[in-house]
Amino acid sequence: MTSTNTALTSALEAAATGDPRRYVITGGPSSGKDDLIEAVHAAGIPCMAEEPGREIYRKHRERLGRHLLREDRREYSLEVLDAFVAEYTAHQHGIRFYNRGIPDGYGWEGFFGLKPTTELEEATARYRYDAIFVLDPLDTFEDPDDIVWAKEREIRRVHELIVQGYYDAGYEPVFVAPDSPPARLDFICANLRLPKPSRGA
Repeated sequence: MTSTNTALTSALEAAATGDPRRYVITGGPSSGKDDLIEAVHAAGIPCMAEEPGREIYRKHRERLGRHLLREDRREYSLEVLDAFVAEYTAHQHGIRFYNRGIPDGYGWEGFFGLKPTTELEEATARYRYDAIFVLDPLDTFEDPDDIVWAKEREIRRVHELIVQGYYDAGYEPVFVAPDSPPARLDFICANLRLPKPSRGA
């Protein structure tokens, strides 16, 4: 989809043949990430569709006949990591947003009381993003799988661990306050010195 904002379209086209610029959108459950990712696509900005972890989680859950437990996490996490590395390395030029990033693994492993794998640490050091945007939590659930984190303290704990994982990985995340998806995307684009998509609406 082409952006209705001609200035944004021109900026994306100008960057398309340059070095890759990778920007992560992340946050804990119930952060409004899905709606924001939809807004990114609607604006015509290159972006991952769905975070790899969800489909991989569903596959493991169907195989096991239940939600994943602590003892299931290693196999699952390594498969998710492989998917994120493949997504990262496939992007060679221009701007691209990511629906979560490799260091998210630190937060999820920490929530289950697990130490990060050697593979996660190596990938985090090797594959670096240009900016990290953390969405502050909202008050609504956005996916059926979020019911796993229905207790507010668990949502907050996952969010905090994800944020800490990015700090531990050497990033300085930019926090995005609760707001409408278009307003959040305008904030992110302004931070990246890109034209605000809403100006072409």
